[in-house]
Amino acid sequence: MIAHHGYRRLTKGFADDRTLMTMGGMESDLEELYRRRQGAFQVMLASVTGSVDSARDVVQEAFVQALRDQNGFRGEGSLEAWVWRIAIRVAIGSNGSRELSVDEVPEVAFVDQKADPTLAAAVRELPPQRRMAIFLRYFADLSYAEIGETLGIAEGTVAATLSQAHRQLGAALSTNEVSANEVMA
Repeated sequence: MIAHHGYRRLTKGFADDRTLMTMGGMESDLEELYRRRQGAFQVMLASVTGSVDSARDVVQEAFVQALRDQNGFRGEGSLEAWVWRIAIRVAIGSNGSRELSVDEVPEVAFVDQKADPTLAAAVRELPPQRRMAIFLRYFADLSYAEIGETLGIAEGTVAATLSQAHRQLGAALSTNEVSANEVMA
């Protein structure tokens, strides 16, 4: 339903984040993550902040915060998901709480309104958590587990949220398609 738009998982082929942590220390792991994924973070967060320049600042601030709060990463999940969580909080100006409130999730403009106005409108109609789950899955290319870590929800809840989002998008797009076909007839 939603094209992946050529974004591929840049972390494939690398060791698990927890393995890296035991080998090189947190600073080098964050540096490696930054080198590998900073471009992806920047592109994805531009849709949250509204500009590439502000997204660049958000990415830098997120990695600085991650370095400063190294003890906050307990190694229970992926380092990338933990940094995404920080980056999203920085991007939306979160109050700094560890949990990301559904009310804080921004209207992410990751579908080009000009290229596909129907899809863009359907995505805007999604509730915030569904919209963010779609964004993290198909545009940030995070796994269900990483999305759960980022949003502070269980992996099963991620699956249910994505399923609900797919159904809602499918219904909105098929309704729009039917309406367009009726107009053309």
